Amino acid sequence: MEILDLKKLEKFYPDKIFREMLSDKPEMRIALMCLEPGQKLAPHKAPLRLLMYCVSGKGIFTVGDEEIEANEKTCILCDPMVPHGFRATDERLVVMAVVTPVD
Repeated sequence: MEILDLKKLEKFYPDKIFREMLSDKPEMRIALMCLEPGQKLAPHKAPLRLLMYCVSGKGIFTVGDEEIEANEKTCILCDPMVPHGFRATDERLVVMAVVTPVD
């Protein structure tokens, strides 16, 4: 068993997104990303199933052609090879991403 205290793992940089791989196993990868207002992760594609969990803050999430405004405790699911990304608007944004391989 492993316990991840996300609040203690948060870190913010003024000039780039903070990214940390919390778990990197073949069956599941978990990453934490912390963004200052105005920072963004540009939409990109990956051949994996994805869950984006808004841990805290508020931001705009892009999935395919849709933009979703989400705040803390919101989960957004994304199918493989669908463009996805997010950006912090006027406050800090903390996102946990969970990816799993496609069978």
